[in-house]
Order: sequence, then C-alpha cells, then structure tokens
Amino acid sequence: MAPGGQAENLSAARARLAGPSGFKGILASRKTSAIAFFASLGGLVYGYNQGMFAQVLTMHSFIDRTQGYAATTGVGQGLLTSILELGAWVGTLINGYLADAAGRRMCAVIAAAVFCVGVIVQACTENKNYVLAGRFVTGLGVGSLSMVVPLYNAELAPPEIRGSLVAVQQLAITFGIMVSFWLGYGTNFIGGTGAGQSDAAWLIPVCIQVLPAITLAAGMLLFMPQSPRHLMNQGRDEECLTTLARLREKPADDMGVQVEFLEIKALKEFERITSEKKYPQYQDGSFKSNFMIGFYDYASLITNKSLFKRTMVACMIMTFQQWTGVNAINYYAPQIFQKFGFSTGASGTTSLLATGVVGILEFLFTIPAVLYVDRFGRKTILIAGAIGMGCCHFIVAGIIGSFDNNWEAHRAGGWAAIVMVWLFAAHFGYSWGPVSWYVVVACIERNKVC
Repeated sequence: MAPGGQAENLSAARARLAGPSGFKGILASRKTSAIAFFASLGGLVYGYNQGMFAQVLTMHSFIDRTQGYAATTGVGQGLLTSILELGAWVGTLINGYLADAAGRRMCAVIAAAVFCVGVIVQACTENKNYVLAGRFVTGLGVGSLSMVVPLYNAELAPPEIRGSLVAVQQLAITFGIMVSFWLGYGTNFIGGTGAGQSDAAWLIPVCIQVLPAITLAAGMLLFMPQSPRHLMNQGRDEECLTTLARLREKPADDMGVQVEFLEIKALKEFERITSEKKYPQYQDGSFKSNFMIGFYDYASLITNKSLFKRTMVACMIMTFQQWTGVNAINYYAPQIFQKFGFSTGASGTTSLLATGVVGILEFLFTIPAVLYVDRFGRKTILIAGAIGMGCCHFIVAGIIGSFDNNWEAHRAGGWAAIVMVWLFAAHFGYSWGPVSWYVVVACIERNKVC
C-alpha cells in the first residue's frame, strides 16, 4: 500500500469519479481509445508475422528459394518457425529495462526499426540461413512490441476500461493473423501454385509487414503521447498532468484528472521511499546506482515472496496461453488440414481456405472480450475457454485415432476435425487470447504497490 491511508482515499475518490466500462467506456474515452488502437499496430505486426509464415511455408517458390529446406518436416520447418519465438524471448528480456530507461514510445520505435531490419533480411533470402537470421531479428522486434504495447495502453487507460484497452493487443494480433491468412491465400496464385510460381507469391506477404511497423514508429515519434507514468518517473510532473488532461479531454483542474494524477504521484513517492529504505547505499543518482537499484528491483521479483507469487502467476498464465496449442494452429494450419485429407490439390484452395476461416473466427470472437472483459470475472472466462479448447482437442484426437489411415473414405470425419479446430480458435479468441494479457498487466500493477 502507499503511505498511510492516501492510496485508499485516492482509490475511493477515483471509484466515485469513474466513467462507464465496456463499449460505452471506450466511446466515452474516445481519444485514449484511439491512441490505444493505434499503438496496437504492434500487436497487428506480431499477428501478421505469425499467420504470414504459415502460408509462405507451403509455397512452392519459397521452398525452392530455401533449396527445399522449408519442405522438410520436423526439424526443418520447426526451426524456421520457432526461431522467431527465440528472438521474441530475447527481446522481452531486454525490454523491461529499455522501456524504463528510454520510455515506452522510444522503445516501440526501436522495436519497429529492429523488426524492419529482420524483414529486409528475409526479403533477400537466397537460402535457409537468410530466413533463420531474418526471423530471429524480427523476433527481437515483435517480442519487444508484445511487451511494451499492452504496458503503454494500460498506463494511458483509465481504470474502468483498462482491461478492454489491454485486450486490444490480442484483437490486433488476431486481426493481423486474419489479414495475413487471406493475403497469403491470394498471393499463392501469382504465377500458379506449382513449379512456375513467382517469387512475388511469398515476397509480397513478407515485405508488406513493414508498412504497419513504419506507421507505428512514425506515429510514436510524431504525435503519440508519452506515458503519464513514465513522465512522472522522470520528474516531469507538470507534463504528466497536462498529458493526463489531454487524454481525458478535460481541463487540468478537473477533479477526476487531479485524483488520477495524485494516484500516479503517490505511487512514485512510494517507490522512492521504498527504494531509499531498501538500497541506502545506491542513492547518489549516478548511472551505476540507478542500474544497481533497477537490478535489485528485478531480482526482488524472485526474492520477495509476495512479488514472486504475482510474477509466477503472470509467467504461468502466458505459458499456459502458449500451451493451449494455438501457435501450432497459427503456424501449421495448412499442413494440419492437409493431414485431415484436404490437400491443396491443383488449385491450392481447400486447406488454405480452411486456414482463412481460423483467422476470421479468432478475430471475431476476440471482439466480445475487448468490450466486456471489465464486466466479467477473468478467472471465469479463462476456465470456460480452457474447457472449450480441451473438449476440441479430445474430439480431434478421437477423430484422428479413428480415421487417420483412411481419410478418403471418411470425408465427414475430416470435416468434423476441421470444425473442431475452428471451434478451438473461437474458444481461444474470447478467453486465453485477450484475457491473459490483462491478467499479466494486472500483476504488474500490483507488483508496483507491494
């Protein structure tokens, strides 16, 4: 808690002054909502990159450009795909300190620039090594964006719609996946789907992803506001108050703006007092001292029992989000549907069309979560989604076990398996996709006041 009863008094005042939640709250906070949707271009970049590679990986011209490596099952396709996630993991490790030191806006700009470098390397592909290097560098960028965008949105949003604006990250990811699936389906026909396929079939989906990244970087530099919390942490109190007033579209002396400003200031003072008590030997303000304070603060996420519990909740939530198997669908949907007996055939349509439906369902079922995540219990939504996804997994496993040796004679079974994959995407869309991001941000917020 913050010193004395100040935090409690501020929270009570803030609750009385709170606006509506859900869709009405998003409309009431038009400016903040618009900023959050623009910032979520970072999520779109991440989602597009996921879906794009699922389509590109099956294209004949891309397989030729990698000298057949992209067609090798197991290690080949797995390494080309997963090296992006390795880069993203490294990007998130360095992003915490970078976001605090450079600010949320500049961190997003740096991440977008790194992402574009990775895309350029992939566009110059002559063999598998270009793809591996490019996707690793791209991963550095998307890993950083996947952390800083929801943090930025959470720090700009008023509490009553914070969950919704954080969940916009997942909505943007699913929109990017949907767009990339259908774009890949269209470009797959450039030059035909066989040996004569043009390099443009895979180059267009790969290169076009720099557009949202450049747009995001330009916007962050030119007109996006700095996070009020970062401004306060940098000692720019007046600028923090002015930014809050602009975000809420109210005068600086408005009671709600003043209460929110005092909440941020009380939190900063609490962190300063706590730091002085915990690290009296590092209070001279030098770079070394600030670095050591930051180092020990991060270490306290493990050494402090209360912080460790919240940190583990955040980490495990995101771990289980990935363990649902959603990335297997996003990256390998065309190959999965081919295994159900629906090969791409001469026209190259069936499995790619089925993949496109996955993208549509993920996007559409994320929308209710964005609108109503602040009204329903997070745990309830996660449990419902987990049960739904688990049932789909079991049914698909049963269908595969029954008909895997003779799909041609059991076309209905193949379609049933595809429908279960579609239902899985829908259950993920409203639950573990968006809600996990909100739970993580909530854990961050609680860690700051413990």
